Amino acid sequence: MTTLRTPADETEARAIQDELRGRVVLDEPGPPPGTGLVTGVDVAYDDERDVVAAAAVVLDAATLAVVDEATAVGRVTFPYVSGLLAFREIPTVLAALESLTSDPGLVVCDGYGLAHPRRFGLAAHLGVLTGLPVIGVAKNPFTFSYEQPGTRRGDSSPLLADDGQEVGRALRTQEGVKPVFVSVGHRVDLATACAHTLRLAPDYRLPESTRRADALCRRALREATAGA
Repeated sequence: MTTLRTPADETEARAIQDELRGRVVLDEPGPPPGTGLVTGVDVAYDDERDVVAAAAVVLDAATLAVVDEATAVGRVTFPYVSGLLAFREIPTVLAALESLTSDPGLVVCDGYGLAHPRRFGLAAHLGVLTGLPVIGVAKNPFTFSYEQPGTRRGDSSPLLADDGQEVGRALRTQEGVKPVFVSVGHRVDLATACAHTLRLAPDYRLPESTRRADALCRRALREATAGA
């Protein structure tokens, strides 16, 4: 596991991203979809109180049953800067992951990996720090362009940077519903990341891993700030 470093300012944060980006592993296929464990991570904020709550929910990849879950609550220690969001979230996400009693298996972030202006979003950052296979499944394409995929479940189209590099895919998880945006983070290839996302989203647009983690971190935040 790589040591977590907290930057003093934006310049140092970008320097850390540049350094750690070279450690991202992109030539491993990752665990086969539908096998082992999959962990969703997500965060919720109370900006008025500078509080952040993170949740990690472990699912059986075959049945999507919850195997384990954990939360952590911390203080926001880095300002909001586009492209540097990971520095606000990672300390508390790591604390939640470390509180699990199960091995996380594949980690699914509500965010980006390679689909990031510096090619080092939360999913890549978390993967390098933990050594775990990590993917990002986001709700919007961030700054990247794409053609609408077909309307059927499983249809996809490339998510493209300005230079034409494919940094992810727009993936239709439900027929006629707008796509999600899948990108690799660490130790998983894009085809496998998309296959996992489809397995994790049998009924809704978003993966069950994200839906469960979102609900849990919101509950943890409410409990942490109740009466504050």
